[in-house]
Amino acid sequence: MSLIKRIKNLVIGKSRDLEDRGIFHKISLIAFFAWIGLGADGLSSSCYGPQEAFLALGTHPYLSIFVAIGTVLTIFVISASYSQIVELFPTGGGGYLVASKLLSPTTGMVSGCALLIDYVLTITVSIAAGADAVFSLLPLPWHVYRLQFALLVVIAMMVLNMRGVKESILFLAPIFIAFLVTHVFIIGYAIFTHLPNLTQVALATKTDIHSSFSELGLWGMIFLVLRAYSMGAGTYTGIEAVSNGIPVLREPKAQTAKHTMRYMAISLAFVVMGLMLGYILFQITPQAGKTLNAILFEEATKFWNKNTALVFVFITLIAEAMLLFVGAQAGFLDGPRVLANMAKDRWFPTRFSTLSDRLVTQNGILIMGGLALFLMLIAHGSVRFLVVLYSINVFITFVLSQLGMVRHWWLYRVQVKRWFRKLLINGIGLLLTASILIFMIIFKFNEGGWITLLITGALVILAMLIRRHYYKTAQILHRLNSLVIAAESNGNGVFPHVLPGIKAPVQPDPKAKTAVLLVSGFNGMGLHTLFGVIRLFGGTFKNFVFVEIGVVDAGNFKGVNEVDRLNQEVHSDIKRYVNFMQKQGFYAEGFSALSVDPVDEAARIAPQIIERFPNAIFFGGQLIFPKDSFVVRFLHNYTVFAMQKRLYREGIPFVILPIRV
Repeated sequence: MSLIKRIKNLVIGKSRDLEDRGIFHKISLIAFFAWIGLGADGLSSSCYGPQEAFLALGTHPYLSIFVAIGTVLTIFVISASYSQIVELFPTGGGGYLVASKLLSPTTGMVSGCALLIDYVLTITVSIAAGADAVFSLLPLPWHVYRLQFALLVVIAMMVLNMRGVKESILFLAPIFIAFLVTHVFIIGYAIFTHLPNLTQVALATKTDIHSSFSELGLWGMIFLVLRAYSMGAGTYTGIEAVSNGIPVLREPKAQTAKHTMRYMAISLAFVVMGLMLGYILFQITPQAGKTLNAILFEEATKFWNKNTALVFVFITLIAEAMLLFVGAQAGFLDGPRVLANMAKDRWFPTRFSTLSDRLVTQNGILIMGGLALFLMLIAHGSVRFLVVLYSINVFITFVLSQLGMVRHWWLYRVQVKRWFRKLLINGIGLLLTASILIFMIIFKFNEGGWITLLITGALVILAMLIRRHYYKTAQILHRLNSLVIAAESNGNGVFPHVLPGIKAPVQPDPKAKTAVLLVSGFNGMGLHTLFGVIRLFGGTFKNFVFVEIGVVDAGNFKGVNEVDRLNQEVHSDIKRYVNFMQKQGFYAEGFSALSVDPVDEAARIAPQIIERFPNAIFFGGQLIFPKDSFVVRFLHNYTVFAMQKRLYREGIPFVILPIRV
């Protein structure tokens, strides 16, 4: 094993076996672990969402009670509406798929682009806030290293996720549990110790309402509350993450997703409401270099034993910081999945749907992490700035998903039982999310929200240009596919040097010249390559061997049945090639396999073929575009060149036949 391979195995882990029938069970998540990996996104936002909402109220802190109530109601409404999405899309009901199927592909693309930007911001905001929580424990002079620390955490999370979903979750589970236990305890302690003062809190709230009304007027007070509410809107992103992450959940997936969503909604509502009340009960005010949560924990424990208080606050803040890093998981888990789904639909380069040998979307992880690093540098790790950019996009997705569901229930109201109840739930979700989106755009636009909308718009335009290029290429390939009809309708005597009616030899001639064709399906490209071999070499080759490697990617790696279906398709394609050549009077056979890396698999199969047919020459077809450029090379599959290079090293001849388009 090479040194590079050993280092890779040490850092990322050994490759997984696609032939293992239990692979999906081994890498899937039960509801509890899904709650950690996906629900932690929402729960971790309680480390900065309530704080930003509370600070936005300025001199009217008691109005935060209304913000907290509104947040809790929103959590349960969106959770209920997304539970219906999970029921309708039990194999995966993220915003991209829902909008694509229920509205239109273009609308789905807009939703997907919004989600991608949101997941990059999820990673950036969560890790920046986690760095703030860690440095709340350190002296102010040390804070100059906060940005460097945040960047290192992003890189560490990228490496951890390239090892696999379950491995990253198992590593972070103790952190999640520590956060939950410490925060539930401190919230319960704060409420229990202030029970006699609740009447005073009610009176203070009433006084604050009157004072804000007299200072700002009715609409001014409503505007202030809505602005504070919008600053904490990042709290809801975890709900979308659960519906998007269904492919990694344990069977039955829909039931597991609903359990996960229920755990997340209850825990999130409790922590958000509890922290808001804690700020009010302890009359928390900002301090330089500390988060409001850090100040709250210090105030709540200041009458404890000094050492006990220090240890508790330290553990709580470390758990909070670490949970924020766990919250970044949603971006690393779901962002690459959305990117892969869009790549399968040709909105982005198809290479983004490939899996690594650890069966993770490695390209997507690198892209999401790389963009998060860039954004972290641009924002200098400022949570206050990042929160302004955050959560606008997820509500674009929320609105489009709810609109699609409302349209679906109305169109199929005759066939669906209790359709009105379902329509009502998603209808309320639509009105609520649309209202929040409008408020956020209004309140955040001049503060920097326009940057998010500009970036999202640019990504939408880029996706449309990429799709247009793929569409033109598909039209050309469609013309090539006319060869399939011609080949199957005229099976005998297609080649002029072969007389009709000659039967194919039963046994191969190992010493004869053998053409080995690498194909990617029984399609125009494969047949064009085959006809090119016959046209150029005439009757030189007596044996034909067809090799097809079914590529397992994010689009078909969804369960045992999907992989089995791919395997059957590959076998069927090879059989059609073999039957076709046998009708022409040649000996033919085929090899097929499944792999995430066709180059590695081809290199594994090739020596077996050479051992059997020493005079074999490998052939592959490659699309040649009139104008070659970096963009064209990036958008299209040039695997055949990598295969040629790999086989050359083994001393195996490989010829690439051009297919001009």
